[in-house]
Amino acid sequence: MGKVIGIDFGTTNSCVAVVEAGKPVVIPNAEGERTTPSVLAFTKDGERLVGSAAKRQLATNTARTISSIKRHMGTNYQVRVDGKDLNPQTISAMILQKLRKDAEAYLGESVTDAVITVPAYFDDSQRKATQDAGRIAGLNVLRIINEPTAAAVAYGLENEAAQKVLVYDLGGGTFDVSIIEIEDGTFTVLATGGDTQLGGDDFDERIVDYLVQEFLKSDRIDLRKDPAAMGRLKEEAEKAKKELSAAISTQINLPFIAVDREGPHHMDISLTRAQFEMMTGDLLERTSQPVQVALTDAGISPSQLNRVLLVGGSTRMPAVSRKVKEILGMEPSHGLNPDECVAMGAAIQGGLLQGGGKLEGATGQAAQGLVLMDVTPLTLSIETLGGVATPLIQRNSMIPTRKSQIFTTARALQTSVEINVLQGERHFARDNKSLGKFKLGGLRGGFVDKPQIEVTFDIDVNGVVKVSAKDMATGRQQEITITGSTNLSEADVQRAMADAAAYEAEDAQRKQRMELHNQAEMLSYAVEQGLTKHKKELDKEEVNRVKADLSNLRRCIRKDKPDRMSEAEMQNLAAAKTALEQSAAHLMNLYMADKQTSGAEQ
Repeated sequence: MGKVIGIDFGTTNSCVAVVEAGKPVVIPNAEGERTTPSVLAFTKDGERLVGSAAKRQLATNTARTISSIKRHMGTNYQVRVDGKDLNPQTISAMILQKLRKDAEAYLGESVTDAVITVPAYFDDSQRKATQDAGRIAGLNVLRIINEPTAAAVAYGLENEAAQKVLVYDLGGGTFDVSIIEIEDGTFTVLATGGDTQLGGDDFDERIVDYLVQEFLKSDRIDLRKDPAAMGRLKEEAEKAKKELSAAISTQINLPFIAVDREGPHHMDISLTRAQFEMMTGDLLERTSQPVQVALTDAGISPSQLNRVLLVGGSTRMPAVSRKVKEILGMEPSHGLNPDECVAMGAAIQGGLLQGGGKLEGATGQAAQGLVLMDVTPLTLSIETLGGVATPLIQRNSMIPTRKSQIFTTARALQTSVEINVLQGERHFARDNKSLGKFKLGGLRGGFVDKPQIEVTFDIDVNGVVKVSAKDMATGRQQEITITGSTNLSEADVQRAMADAAAYEAEDAQRKQRMELHNQAEMLSYAVEQGLTKHKKELDKEEVNRVKADLSNLRRCIRKDKPDRMSEAEMQNLAAAKTALEQSAAHLMNLYMADKQTSGAEQ
């Protein structure tokens, strides 16, 4: 078994880590950065870009640039590019593919196994979609773990004393809170909660709204009608938010943001931290209820907490620390790197699953006995008579878990039942999310003895749900895996994996074309320089032969779009390059021999 990487697949940025010499380390990407923007873009030529290169196109290539896809995991959301519909799993897989490649380049070996983190409040379809994205990217997803749990593991490896910690995780697109007890190497999640539609993106959007309104007042132009201008605003809003974490004010300058009959218009708007905090106060307030619910579910008061850990890049905002202190009455800890700790915790889990190595904490003692005890974030129910959601597994139940309950038919002579599997906290089925429906037929309908149907829920260590049903009268059992309408079938996953492999092969071929083209250009330049420098000292007949090969190579070099060379063009260029290398080497050998002979005669 090779190295197991830990991936924090974030809404705005992703991070990869691995255990080396007993400690988790962050893997830098190909650009030398420790985090990778979770952005995918397609150039007009069809080239696929991921990370910083894609993010730079957000303002100029808005329609073909995709960001914050994590918010759409487990939904029917699709993006249409070049006549092809891309779902969240496929888009996420393309980002994960880059993370895998960067890890392989860093480690110098193939990477197939990974632990991927998800928000604690992700439901079954969102977790399944994340698993599918990993598979499409060529990864064997050993475990899906909750982001706050991973962060607590990264913290607990260095702080092994028995304690209760609350993890406040405000990322780019989601908010999570988990209460975790650490004792004797065991990490037990007591309760979890959150909001999968609250994160740094929402804070950025408030700045964008402010800038649009201010510009409309001053210049009477609505920038929302211009996608390119909105792309620039979104990029600038994120920068302004980050600047306001350290400064009390920032200036947003965007020249040529719009053009009308009067000419170009420029944006120059100041924004203070106080203004920013006023316009986003309600967003921060939305974090209060999940924190209170988690405390109630865990059965503890804020005074029983030993530490509050801040996770996620958005927790760098000063208002977050104040809000946490207001809710819990204690200062949060800033000891963790909020951008990297989740990936490091995932890597630790990967190291434990891999086995054969030792993980060391601050004391230098092996942490081989580390155990994670996670919970399911939402209640699982089935729909019963009257549209009622009847719970089988309550939220914050320890996972993996299995629960069975016997149900019967609603009326006499009923020979089949439809079982609607629900996830959520509401009393009625219509108010919860349906994970899927299935029919169990062949029941013995009668007036006296109603059929007895045993429904069993299984939640695995990844928090993914499976359901089985058994007719108690016949003993026949059906194993049924719930696949919601937003999840991919196995055939869909296999098809997406084939497409991803084709993309990867295409990218490799594109890189091969560019490398060959660059080598050819460098060779032609070097040979020309050499001929010019030693013109008088070289054999004229051999020089003419080299010049002929040089001209042939230059004819083969494609000046326009070299990355789109055909197979025949590549073969011709490679042959011309080889011919020039051989003739130039022959000429150089003759030149060196002449010099040695001249030196001997002297």
